[in-house]
Amino acid sequence: MENVRRKRRQQSPPLRASSPIPADYIGEQLQNGPSPHRISFTRSRSPHMRASNSSQGVNTQPSGGAAPFLRHKVHATFYHLFPAAITVQFAVPFSATRLTFSANAKALTESFLLLGSLFLASKQLARAHKLIDKSDCSLLLEIDVHIFICVVYTVWAHTSLSRSKGSASVSPKKDDGRPLSPRTEPREGKRNSGISIPLMKLHPGFVWMSVPKNFRPCPDDGASTGLLLPPLIAVSLLLSAIRKAASPESGLLPRGWLIEAPRVLSKGQSSLSALDALILSRRSLVDYAALCSFILVVQILASSWYEARYRRHRSVPEGERGSVPRSEMRRTWLYSAFGLVFVLILLAVRFFLTQHHIAIWQNISYPEIIIGSVFYQFTLYVALRMAHGGFTLGELALVAFGGLALGTELLGLTRTKIWPRTTPFIKTYRLPTPLLIFQIALIGGSLLTGFLLSPLLFLSRHIAQRPVRRLRFPQEKPKHRRALAAGFYFGTVVIVAGLIGSWTWWNLGRRDPWLWAIFWILEGKKKWTRPLLLAYWALVGSISVAGWNRQLSRSRKKYWPRNTSVHLGENVTQAVPVGATPSQKGAEGVPLGGPSGALGLTFPQLPNGTQVATDLLDAADKHVPTLGVNARRKFFHGLAVAMFLPGVAVDPAFTHLSFSAAFALFIFAEYVRYFAVYPFGAAVHLFMNEFLDQKDSGTAILSHFYLLTGCAGSVWLEGPSQLDQCTGILALGVGDAMASIVGKRIGRYRWFAGSPKTVEGSMAFVFSLVMCAWCLRLFGLVEDFSMLRYAAVVTLVSVLEGLTDQNDNLTLPLYMWSMLVVVDV
Repeated sequence: MENVRRKRRQQSPPLRASSPIPADYIGEQLQNGPSPHRISFTRSRSPHMRASNSSQGVNTQPSGGAAPFLRHKVHATFYHLFPAAITVQFAVPFSATRLTFSANAKALTESFLLLGSLFLASKQLARAHKLIDKSDCSLLLEIDVHIFICVVYTVWAHTSLSRSKGSASVSPKKDDGRPLSPRTEPREGKRNSGISIPLMKLHPGFVWMSVPKNFRPCPDDGASTGLLLPPLIAVSLLLSAIRKAASPESGLLPRGWLIEAPRVLSKGQSSLSALDALILSRRSLVDYAALCSFILVVQILASSWYEARYRRHRSVPEGERGSVPRSEMRRTWLYSAFGLVFVLILLAVRFFLTQHHIAIWQNISYPEIIIGSVFYQFTLYVALRMAHGGFTLGELALVAFGGLALGTELLGLTRTKIWPRTTPFIKTYRLPTPLLIFQIALIGGSLLTGFLLSPLLFLSRHIAQRPVRRLRFPQEKPKHRRALAAGFYFGTVVIVAGLIGSWTWWNLGRRDPWLWAIFWILEGKKKWTRPLLLAYWALVGSISVAGWNRQLSRSRKKYWPRNTSVHLGENVTQAVPVGATPSQKGAEGVPLGGPSGALGLTFPQLPNGTQVATDLLDAADKHVPTLGVNARRKFFHGLAVAMFLPGVAVDPAFTHLSFSAAFALFIFAEYVRYFAVYPFGAAVHLFMNEFLDQKDSGTAILSHFYLLTGCAGSVWLEGPSQLDQCTGILALGVGDAMASIVGKRIGRYRWFAGSPKTVEGSMAFVFSLVMCAWCLRLFGLVEDFSMLRYAAVVTLVSVLEGLTDQNDNLTLPLYMWSMLVVVDV
């Protein structure tokens, strides 16, 4: 037997350093000895074995000592209901010219779905104004103008028009025959007979002084989402307040909210009630949403015009933007100059509209236009730079608008404390209760802490990334990292306890925020309800995190035994930049074999053994877990239902505050991970990398923020009913998870060519949500509602889920909540 093995080893070609070895194959070799058959491997950085057993869908037919006959798995056949592009050709009368109109079907359908939803919301707003005897039509005119601008932009951005002479006509397609995506610009056609001459290109949207690599790679830039979803949310909030004023018996606070009454400004210029002040504040929010969308449109058009003008005189490589300078400092100055000039233009436009009695942007004053436009453009630029490659244009615009709303609420609360006699009312878009004060303190305070301590954080990341050999004092590296971490933790305590705590104490009426929170937790329907909820959340969260860590640790131990050593030269560990992509697993200070130990392999004949070992670890980290990335992510969607649904049903006000605290903790955890803050940076980085997919391609990991925001947004927006408050949890934890599972397993009919979304997944989305809502009503956890209207709204949401390329954890719950309020389920 030993002679046979020796002959087979002699017949096998020597292993080369450029061919990485899969981790599972090496683990088998360590336990069972060499395999009797030769196995071929791919040459990619993330290798996988082509040979497999029959249980994996591959038939092997060994013949003696020869290599097995390999047959690839036959994939399922998919059918497409709609084409990827809509193309219409027509001849010009009295001419040999033919015109071709081509549009991206999926992006165009998504845009018009959102446009139709906003149009329906405006009609509902017109009806709601009659309920409280309001004849002001300024908002309706503003929304109609905004819809018209978005229609023109949608047609311009997602369509293409080409002209050809003769009988031949070429529509804009790629070389392989596939239709162009919104981010693909057709090349200039030659002015010859029979060759297409493009008159209007497909224009992806860019913020001023930004380049494609600043955004997350996506077939659709998501500009329609950024332009239409913020006004839809603002109109829905205003509708909710107007209907509440029309039926005062429903109460000011949502049902089941155990919190003190909202604050009223008694010393102001007018004695408005809290509800009247809320309606006026939300009217200004609609103006802010229209203003922000107008700013985004102008930035996109200005960026496109400047790039087209630049390309007339110079040639630009494909995929690049020649009008944007390479210097980061120069970009910042140009963006700042553009923003300041544009603010002056906005003030001039507002003055012109006021002089001609045109009711657009009339609910916000000149100082508010300055503050809002500057803050919105600042947020766009900073978010794009900090989360490099993490946002699409639509997600960026939605996050910037949320930051603007939270920032203006902060200014509104602070203004009423500084100038109470000259302030007409408390201008906040939610009821000014302690919940809002704590949310601003937690979320805004965590962002402020990172901004104030940014020098320490950048130094920590710089030292962690830099190789030891390039440091001036390499032996001092651990000491420097500990000192920077201590400075960050100490500075955080000082800022939270001093600056943020003082502001919260001031707005709570000179009450200590820490004692207020403790006593409020001990209140509730029963004294044990809120402590029991805290214990339940802590238990479920701890078990989930510990279970995943245990599973990953055991999986690594299976392939890398403890009682082995590695000989890879002088350095046993490999430093990987923090914030790397999923293919760059690991962080500084983590052994190459993972937490369980070092690699148990020697490479005596390999000149580049360290690189091979790194490739092996990349393959092990990707393929070891028993569940795929999608299954792991959907597990946390189900975990969100188990954790948050009881809290919303029992005590939504307490869940509101808990969501804010969790979001602040997520921000600090991202600081620790991204900036490699000692000693938790590597552990948090390795844990988060196990749940990344193609939508987490940037430096910052945003999926958990999107999931928490989607679940908490329905509660933070203070929905009028308990069903509305459960919207995000049901949409993500039940509907989106079921759509993904059913679509991947049994889905065969796809909505559009080139799209992974299936009809079966959309049907599972609708059925699961309707059944869950019916069960909640059956058990008395939500009020009675119209099942037909609810099913209609869920159907619209499932269509959007099948169309959008944006992160559905962020967009779907907000859209569903808005439509539930608009339809008045």
